[in-house]
Amino acid sequence: MAIKACQSSSAFPLPFLTPRLCLQNTPRRSIKSISKPRPNRFNRSPNLPLLESTTAAALERKRFTIPLRTGVLGTKKGMTAMYDPDGRRFPCTVVQMDRVQVVAHKTRERNGYFAVQVGSGWKHPSNVTRPLLGHFAEHKVSPKRHLVEFKVKDESGLLGIGKIIGASWFQEGQYVDARANSRGMGFAGGMKRHGFSGQPASHGTSLTHRAMGSAGQSQGGGSRVYPGKKMPGRMGGHQVTTQNVKVVKVDNDKGLVILHGSIPGPDGCSVKLSDAIKKPWPDIPTSLLGAQSATEPVSSLA
Repeated sequence: MAIKACQSSSAFPLPFLTPRLCLQNTPRRSIKSISKPRPNRFNRSPNLPLLESTTAAALERKRFTIPLRTGVLGTKKGMTAMYDPDGRRFPCTVVQMDRVQVVAHKTRERNGYFAVQVGSGWKHPSNVTRPLLGHFAEHKVSPKRHLVEFKVKDESGLLGIGKIIGASWFQEGQYVDARANSRGMGFAGGMKRHGFSGQPASHGTSLTHRAMGSAGQSQGGGSRVYPGKKMPGRMGGHQVTTQNVKVVKVDNDKGLVILHGSIPGPDGCSVKLSDAIKKPWPDIPTSLLGAQSATEPVSSLA
């Protein structure tokens, strides 16, 4: 009887033999968040734009941080002090611009980006190499002691070759970024270079009060010193950038730019000044404002 019952029920498949039905079971939360979801910092969403590796794509990503106009070269003369309208005294740095002149251009078609090559000072032709002397002669500019390149956003920031940039290139109240090589202090220990606290002053410490101490573990860390370990070495002598420095006063006749506070580098060093990238761009035309006609004689190249 049992066999016949099974045979009679074979027309209807057993439940565990039937395929599972795809039911749309949407889970519901009892508490709904009122805040927007935080953006994911990993590239896991299919809707994110694909990053390109071309030069044009890189310049497009940097379009908000590349200045609209070129910077200038100056010489740090020293520090002084000024008084505000309330009578409070504040420190200032004096930067002088010495015959700052546009020497050459970099274009996107030829070099992949837009930039302005700026030179300052003067150098005797006998102390200039022949390739560099030919570079100056090609652009009809006298030999410069310092040469530096400033990137600009587009071709509207390319000044004419031979234009002299005066101190009026900056206006009082705007903010600039100052770059210079910091003062070299030679070989320094860990306490001076990195601010280490040193070893105990007593309780058995002998002749190692200012020593660095252990440079790494023996067994757990692979019996080696990790790259980038803070140790004694040369201190200073590298480029330092001070951002958001306020321009207090401008003297175009003497080529002086007075900056609020201190900037890196010793007196007499070359300083690169450009519009601050973390402040709104100054309301100044990107072309001929502050640029004068070239008045330097080119006869010294002969």
